[in-house]
Amino acid sequence: MAETNFDLIVLGGGPGGYVAAIRAAQLGMQTAVVEREHLGGICLNWGCIPTKALLRTSEIYHLFHRLDEFGLSAKDVSFDVGKLVKRSRNVAGRLSKGVEYLLKKNKVSVFDGHGRLDGAGKVAVTKDGAGVADLKAKHIVLATGARARTLPGMEPDGELIWTYKEAMVPKAMPKSLLVVGSGAIGIEFASFYHDMGAEVTVVEMLDRIVPVEDEEISDFARKSFEKQGLTIHTGATVQKLAKNGGAVTVTIDVGGKTESVTVERVILAIGIVGNTEDIGLEGTKIQVDKAHVVVNEWLETGEPGVYAIGDLVGPPWLAHKASHEGIICVEKIAGLNDVHPLDTTNIPGCTYCRPQIASVGLTEAAAKEAGHEVKVGRFPFMGNGKAIALGEDQGLVKTVFDAKTGELLGAHMVGAEVTELIQGYGIAKTMETTEAELIHSVFPHPTLSEMMHESVLDAYGRAIHF
Repeated sequence: MAETNFDLIVLGGGPGGYVAAIRAAQLGMQTAVVEREHLGGICLNWGCIPTKALLRTSEIYHLFHRLDEFGLSAKDVSFDVGKLVKRSRNVAGRLSKGVEYLLKKNKVSVFDGHGRLDGAGKVAVTKDGAGVADLKAKHIVLATGARARTLPGMEPDGELIWTYKEAMVPKAMPKSLLVVGSGAIGIEFASFYHDMGAEVTVVEMLDRIVPVEDEEISDFARKSFEKQGLTIHTGATVQKLAKNGGAVTVTIDVGGKTESVTVERVILAIGIVGNTEDIGLEGTKIQVDKAHVVVNEWLETGEPGVYAIGDLVGPPWLAHKASHEGIICVEKIAGLNDVHPLDTTNIPGCTYCRPQIASVGLTEAAAKEAGHEVKVGRFPFMGNGKAIALGEDQGLVKTVFDAKTGELLGAHMVGAEVTELIQGYGIAKTMETTEAELIHSVFPHPTLSEMMHESVLDAYGRAIHF
């Protein structure tokens, strides 16, 4: 069993861990990554990427049912579950190989196994109970990610009650399913399965779906989903799951009234918890709060020389947030002078349902709660030529500004391709742009991005096309 010395060791090869390792190597550190399953982590292998491959399939399948609108026709349109799942897995596999190549290119040592802290500056790596290596480094970054949360009485069994993993590799397409939770994961699966022909019910404990989004966007999305045929219960809880043969009867409490629905499958999407177990935290000064490791603005834990990033340290649970934290962490370790703590209000969030949802910064309500006097602009997709030409004229762009300074506080969108548009506002927020710069920016025509301009103009009473 090898004993190897490094400058920095990363536990976990997900979007936080592998990015941190590559950046550390670029900065001249001898770096190692310990990964027990798949390089690329949950995001690349069982989350962000393969779900987008599935959603692309459902998007195309949905468009086939609209062919007549575009002057086209087709007969006997069908799908092969095995093939669509295989494509999704191939996409994930290709990118995992890409991460492996990037680590090799940057001369990062990769250890296949489970890593845990084993004393100051030490990491023990094991595989199937056998020792792989004893590693040493002055700096250790914990990037072990998170896993799906479960609740008593709703434990997934991989057959009738699914987590995101089983939902990504169905052996057959269920005719009906119920999704518990309407955050990004839940609503994406609800949208995918509905577009593939399943009868879908969504249960959300809070008073609206996608509850982290601006209330106006949540309301718009709900109306759109219900128009498509999804059944949505908010302010509701699942009281009981009863398996009977090849189905599940779900008892739901909706505002004090109980009702039951029987479905072929249930998907649990009720949040995540950090992977803090069996990584050697006991005996250290590392604090864990609500299943997440506590860090300061530089991602330092309470244990000298140990850092934590990504889903392990809490929300927002986004791959790009983890990657950015990894870079901040190692650049601070390297002593670079231009490192800045992460401002989470500059992190865009995207949900790839139909219609798509995207946002950055404060909601209108949060801006007011923070004491801002606000100016709010809105522009509907129905006023945009490109959206009409695409046959996607249902959507909304909303912008929130500080009325006194003109600072862009937040931007919120629902509609086609908004997950691609949102970064424009992300850049604007990071650059501390005011309405003046945005108003004087020239947006190309005909594009969906023109709605971003019009929403800004509307906040100041200058909208042209609506």
